Amino acid sequence: MQWIEVTVHTASGAIDLVADRLTVLGFDSFIIDDAADFQDFLENNRQYWDYVDDALAKKMQGVSQIRLYLADGPDAMEQIAMLKQQLTLLRTQNPSVEFGSLDVKLENVKDEDWENNWKQYYKPLAIGEKLLVVPEWLHPENPEGRIEVLLDPGMIFGTGAHASTQMCMIELEHAIQGGERVLDLGSGSGILSITALLLGAAHATGVDIDPKAEGIARQNAAINALHADRFTAITGDVIADKAMMERLGSGYDIVLANIVADVIIPLAPVVPNFLKPDSVFICSGILETRLTEVQAALEHAGMQILVAHQQDDWCQISAALA
Repeated sequence: MQWIEVTVHTASGAIDLVADRLTVLGFDSFIIDDAADFQDFLENNRQYWDYVDDALAKKMQGVSQIRLYLADGPDAMEQIAMLKQQLTLLRTQNPSVEFGSLDVKLENVKDEDWENNWKQYYKPLAIGEKLLVVPEWLHPENPEGRIEVLLDPGMIFGTGAHASTQMCMIELEHAIQGGERVLDLGSGSGILSITALLLGAAHATGVDIDPKAEGIARQNAAINALHADRFTAITGDVIADKAMMERLGSGYDIVLANIVADVIIPLAPVVPNFLKPDSVFICSGILETRLTEVQAALEHAGMQILVAHQQDDWCQISAALA
């Protein structure tokens, strides 16, 4: 089916009024892109990242718009004409409100574009000496016989494309000797747990604060023929939930945390509870500007830095009990 993407350009302060009018008109499914909401979201969730892509921030700058989709049929143009008329009326009814342009932009979209076009951006990705991350719908040639890590990326972090994830995967190539118990904190898509298991670990437990991640990680594990006997996915907050810590237990050979500095720092005092004397803590997602701060937190928590790597602006640290 052919669809028409209808974009209404407005101002941040008028978003709610425009959205309410669309709802009254029967447009009950739409997408709001608002720079003010974007900035509020960033400020209120600072603990989850240190870095926001400049291209994304630039793209959102000054944007206040609502997008909706109409089936491209005989009634579409009539609906759009009615929409434009109602937007003009809305401005007249609220003379004190700054609505912006209220311009309406149209663009055609096909069903298959919605469902499949995003897949073109994912390609097989060789990482380290042994690994090949493969979107599960592809069947690439693999002449080097690399270990294939199959993923359906979805909307959860961990596709292998980010430098922080790649450095963790490379460290796992060196750390996994066979038979290890692995704890993956902030597991996201499950890519690091899956990598560890495919490299020879005996069991991995993935923990994430986002409940959506649990199902996605479990599905990605199943794609790689890794089931409940080898992979466990849990939703919870390790830092705040003591019962969660008790449930996870101790004695892991490898603990992973591919998150951000502002989570790794408060996590540092917790990590030793999961480690053995010869265990390793592999953490990443650390901007170069935060490296010394994270190293200090790990050392203060009774760990020694074994090695630190950098790729682009990101750093990865491996540490052990001192």
